[in-house]
Amino acid sequence: MTNAEPNFYLDEELEATEDWDDDFQTGYADEPDPEDLTTGEMDLAERHQLRRVASLRTELEDITEVEYRQLRLERVVLVGVWTDGTVEDAENSMAELALLAETAGSEVLDAIYQRRQSPDPATYVGRGKVEGLAEIVKATGADTVICDGELAPSQLRNLEDRLKVKVVDRTALILDIFAQHAKSKEGQAQVELAQLSYMKQRLRGWGGNLSRQVGGRVAGGAGIGGRGPGETKIETDRRRINTKIAKLRRELKEMKGTRDTKRQERRRNHIPSVSIAGYTNAGKSSLLNRLTDAGVLVEDALFATLDPTTRRTTTADGRVYTMSDTVGFVRHLPHQLVEAFRSTLEEVADSDLVLHVVDGSHPDPEGQIAAVREVFAEIGATDVPELVVINKADQADPMVIARLRQREPHSVVVSAKTGEGIAEALRIVEGELPRPGVEFKALLPYGRGDLINRLHQQGEITSMEHTGDGTIVVGRANPDLAGELEAYAL
Repeated sequence: MTNAEPNFYLDEELEATEDWDDDFQTGYADEPDPEDLTTGEMDLAERHQLRRVASLRTELEDITEVEYRQLRLERVVLVGVWTDGTVEDAENSMAELALLAETAGSEVLDAIYQRRQSPDPATYVGRGKVEGLAEIVKATGADTVICDGELAPSQLRNLEDRLKVKVVDRTALILDIFAQHAKSKEGQAQVELAQLSYMKQRLRGWGGNLSRQVGGRVAGGAGIGGRGPGETKIETDRRRINTKIAKLRRELKEMKGTRDTKRQERRRNHIPSVSIAGYTNAGKSSLLNRLTDAGVLVEDALFATLDPTTRRTTTADGRVYTMSDTVGFVRHLPHQLVEAFRSTLEEVADSDLVLHVVDGSHPDPEGQIAAVREVFAEIGATDVPELVVINKADQADPMVIARLRQREPHSVVVSAKTGEGIAEALRIVEGELPRPGVEFKALLPYGRGDLINRLHQQGEITSMEHTGDGTIVVGRANPDLAGELEAYAL
């Protein structure tokens, strides 16, 4: 006996699905349309597509297996030397080092610091502290030690010999973060140049690897003319690094020419420029998005954006100016990075106004201000007019904001997240942009609407009156534009 089956008609079933909601069909009702995403949101989604997850392990316990794999975050122990300042300064520095380590993709297990007049010239920390550090490394199972300072090659070698694990310093850690986040061709070349400059003095191999020489009967495949003592491996590696550094410098010089050409074009058209600079993760990209709708990447992480972004915007009265986001600064920013990113940082030195963004919710905002101004002095930007923008007002302590306002009278308090204070910041920026230097009064024919448009973009119009003979315009203009207006001067 068979069960009776209901009649099934394909056309009727297809008609029944016509009214289904598209979101229900796809199963992704909350997923935004890719066409509606900004460039920064797409970059952030791409960065988050692959993340290393803490405590995720894929171990094969069967000893007969050929492979033994373990996927996990790099486990690190932080070490610092406190030479001056207060205990809070030392703790803030170690907390920042922990954030840098987590941004680089590691798991911080422990952190220690030592009070000394100066770092130990042989091992950075004292001999007893090295023995205690070795016990901590062994007990926690750490595979890396990160030091809060730039180590000399001898200090690096001595620590690795005694701890039996990899040792990196603050400079190498920051360079690693930059290598992860650089996207543009120029940014990648700048980071590679900084890494090679740092690495050249710290070449080291296990055992006698770097002391091996090319020579003998085989001569390393060199054949006739290649026999003899030859170069050691460390000499060969150093020569290759120098060759690569020279090549990168030539490439960056060509890229700098392109950047200089764009800058000269803006100067020729008398377009003012505003640079947004400040400590890393102070909210520079968020502020740029709020002021210009740039749509650049925003992430709550150190050095989230490295590649500079320039956007064209206008004032309330129609004048055109540019606003540029720059790479973030940090305490003890490696000199290799400052040198490699000099062409990018010149945007700050050549700008007409610098918006110095400060994180008002940070435990030590004054220290951030001092660190940024040290970099300003290094790149020759101390003479550029500066407006301190105290960001994150929605999270900051009102007492801290009041203290910063008292210390920095020329400042404004904003919140790039909520929009608080943005209108006031724009008003101050527009008021401090350089004004055209030549006053004029002209009767422009109605056929010269192009001059009226240029006056709106590049000059200041005080009054405008339409008459039967043309438009009487009074205002200020740049010398080039004022020269063209002389033919219609009153």
